[in-house]
Amino acid sequence: MSALAGPDELSDEEQAAVESLLYRLADDELVLAERYTEWQVRAPTLESDLAISNIAQDELGHARLWYDLLQDFGYTESELIFERDPSDFRHSTLVELPFESGDWADAIVRGYLYDVAEQLRLEALEDTSYPRIADRVAKIRSEENYHLEHAQNWLERLASDDDGRDRVQAAVDRLFPYALTLFENGDASTDIDDLGIRTESLESMREQWLDTVVPFLASLGISVADEIQNGNPNQLLPEDLGRDGSHTDDWDDLHDEMTRSYRELGRNEAHRIMPDPDEE
Repeated sequence: MSALAGPDELSDEEQAAVESLLYRLADDELVLAERYTEWQVRAPTLESDLAISNIAQDELGHARLWYDLLQDFGYTESELIFERDPSDFRHSTLVELPFESGDWADAIVRGYLYDVAEQLRLEALEDTSYPRIADRVAKIRSEENYHLEHAQNWLERLASDDDGRDRVQAAVDRLFPYALTLFENGDASTDIDDLGIRTESLESMREQWLDTVVPFLASLGISVADEIQNGNPNQLLPEDLGRDGSHTDDWDDLHDEMTRSYRELGRNEAHRIMPDPDEE
């Protein structure tokens, strides 16, 4: 697959495909970061408090890297984040769900399911036909490897006794259907794969994801739904997928909180949340 041109030289179809992918990448990371911040100063240990804070900062930085590429097409940061209608966001509904009150297992299971999917997604972008994406993958992968290690270590720790294992099981039962939405296309451009912008299909990545997470959870004494075991994961999908613009009511509340300061201060432009990576 030949490399695509720079942002100013893409055809309308090529630009639409690049944008479809970038919105999903960026929105996932932004919304997950927003949720992770809710655990700051509330995690079970000082070490885990610092870790979840660092992970939230990393995810926010990754969102910034992807939103920056959308700015190549003339969008401003305000338009991409603070002034977008909530229904225009294309993140998976996994990342918008509120945490079960005080349940650290919920945060860890969510992180594990997401981080395995993110690892596969980044691998599928290493040889992307759009060079601007490829330029950012290595930095993000190095940080995501730490996130996955953190989640795996905590899962092993939590599942080491009956009470912790029960809480992990409850979190898996609740979150697994929503994690499957990470691999839904929604209304994304069908040219993403055809143009080589992503080198693995969503279906292929979902199969690899299941082949990774199901055995690992089983090794900890955690089971997944019968639909997964019987090869029918689509039967588990929730009504709200996120990728198609359908979201839970919890997203409206989170979006309102995320944009409140911007609105209440009467701003019409956003301060950059990170330096422009092309200028570093």
